[in-house]
Amino acid sequence: MTPDDFASKTGVSRETIEKLKRYQSLLEKWQAKINLVSATTLPEIWERHFYDSWQIVPHLGDARVLADIGSGAGFPGLVIAACRPDLEIHSVDSDSRKIAFQIDVARELGLKIKFHAARNEALTGAFKADVVAARALAPLPQLLAWATPFLAPGGLCTFLKGATYADELTQAESAWHMDVQVVPSLSESGAALLLIRDPKPK
Repeated sequence: MTPDDFASKTGVSRETIEKLKRYQSLLEKWQAKINLVSATTLPEIWERHFYDSWQIVPHLGDARVLADIGSGAGFPGLVIAACRPDLEIHSVDSDSRKIAFQIDVARELGLKIKFHAARNEALTGAFKADVVAARALAPLPQLLAWATPFLAPGGLCTFLKGATYADELTQAESAWHMDVQVVPSLSESGAALLLIRDPKPK
């Protein structure tokens, strides 16, 4: 996927494309110093990371605050911030080096993001979000346990999951009440975006 392909599929502005190009350049620069993403995915960054992250955007509705937990190299939070600058975004990761990278990206791209270099459980009660996002972080039962303390009443969890998502849903449903919508992934065959509304432990 090229930047032009991304623009065609998403309808984002040329300004957003230029921001993502700068993000790509910074990621490649920092990758030489710390392991941010799998090196094999760098040539496919527009599809594997940017487009994969973007697919949450159409489901955000009138959300005002989004939390990206276990944000790593900034996926999906920084991509969402580039596409939806109106959102208040909190980026949470326990690896201070990855947060330092994200701060560099945000500064270069002019993104307004609140960064938290801490474990998810250490921030319980620090803020509430309309949407909690996560990508390639943990099995679904653990994700829900981490996400729900940040979730505002009636809030939405948006989890990008791989091909094992059905098994993870089965495991989670034994311990959680949740309204789940499974959206086939736009970027990876067999994967899915899970939209989970207002989950509560049983």
